[in-house]
Amino acid sequence: MIRRSKSAARNQLSPERIRRSVASSSAIETGEPTAAIEARLKSGKRRFPQLTLAD
Repeated sequence: MIRRSKSAARNQLSPERIRRSVASSSAIETGEPTAAIEARLKSGKRRFPQLTLAD
């Protein structure tokens, strides 16, 4: 059984931290600079705007 402390439940990941982790992971896989990927994610431009996530 995993016990979670009350403070851990309150700590939510900010969109900035998620964006940074996605950018760094993608940078490792592609060899592209992290800053370039992070800037692209911040721009909000979608490559395929007609596609949505499944329900």
